[in-house]
Amino acid sequence: MKIEIEREEDGRWIAEVTDLPGVIVYGATRDEAIARAEALALRAIADRLEHGESIPELNGLFAVAA
Repeated sequence: MKIEIEREEDGRWIAEVTDLPGVIVYGATRDEAIARAEALALRAIADRLEHGESIPELNGLFAVAA
């Protein structure tokens, strides 16, 4: 998943995972913003799976043995 990142005027970094609405975070450094975005994206995906929501980005990732 693509992470878009940019630096704000106040020096903070903002990172957004555009494939997952609502996954947008701030960090004091570029690396911190990226790490926070990755962590939040994983939490958002796990929440969707727990609630039975479809996640097209994960189609084909899991296979269930018969």
